[in-house]
Amino acid sequence: MPHDEDQLSRNSYSGGRRQREAEKARKKREKAERRRRNKENRDTGSIPIATVDELQPAAVETSNEEAIARSEERPETRRRPAARLFVGQLSWDTTTEGLAAYFAKIGDVVDAIVMTDRATGRSRGFGFVDMADPKEAKRAIDELNGSELDGREIRVSVATER
Repeated sequence: MPHDEDQLSRNSYSGGRRQREAEKARKKREKAERRRRNKENRDTGSIPIATVDELQPAAVETSNEEAIARSEERPETRRRPAARLFVGQLSWDTTTEGLAAYFAKIGDVVDAIVMTDRATGRSRGFGFVDMADPKEAKRAIDELNGSELDGREIRVSVATER
């Protein structure tokens, strides 16, 4: 009888291995299929569209610097904001959406981002807002610098390069 128990435990152990190997083979097939589709799309000149399932496991939060570097690689797709503003002394509770909505009352907001700590995901207390028009950016600095957002007095100025 002990021999049967050894055989049972040995089989159940290899079942996990078979499952891992099957998962690895599935991923390899999916990758080959994506490569084939991308090659076809390159040949025809169309742009590949990923499904939600393909994007879900690869969703990684990127920093603002990485996004800028990526956009510089493809200058034809890059949209230059007219004016980039630095927003400092933000509350820890301020979100990117809240920041964009706050500046939208002044003018057209092209982009807004609250910088977060990579390890904790918590706000670092500052962000950037891209305004479509330089006049609106100047007006935002004049009207919103020193104003209160989420219980904190914020500082708004023109963003400078590092």
